[in-house]
Amino acid sequence: VQLQASGGGLVQSGGSLRLSCAASGRTFGNYYMGWFRQAPGKDREHVAVISRSGGSVYYTDSVKGRFTISRDNAKNTGFLQMNGLKPEDTAVYYCAAAGSFSQIRNYDIDYWGKGTLVTVSS
Repeated sequence: VQLQASGGGLVQSGGSLRLSCAASGRTFGNYYMGWFRQAPGKDREHVAVISRSGGSVYYTDSVKGRFTISRDNAKNTGFLQMNGLKPEDTAVYYCAAAGSFSQIRNYDIDYWGKGTLVTVSS
């Protein structure tokens, strides 16, 4: 699977962005999808995970209630809706695919996409 994230940009604190992850190559619906982010000088962290069908989702505590992960398997696309953005959300955001939830959580990723930069100004 080839993944390409897009939708990043500069936004003021409290604003919103919607990231997209376009997939091609293999059947996108066969994989769990995750969003990760890496801030300057920090390790990459997972932000949200969604199951193959979209019926189960997971969020890291810092984004719960603000971010929503979703997917449209018919269009081979995943999404991350980010509301109430804070300066600490500034990072390069990556989408990723793996065969299981545990793989995503353990950073055992099958496919990484190139990142998209999100910058939140205060």
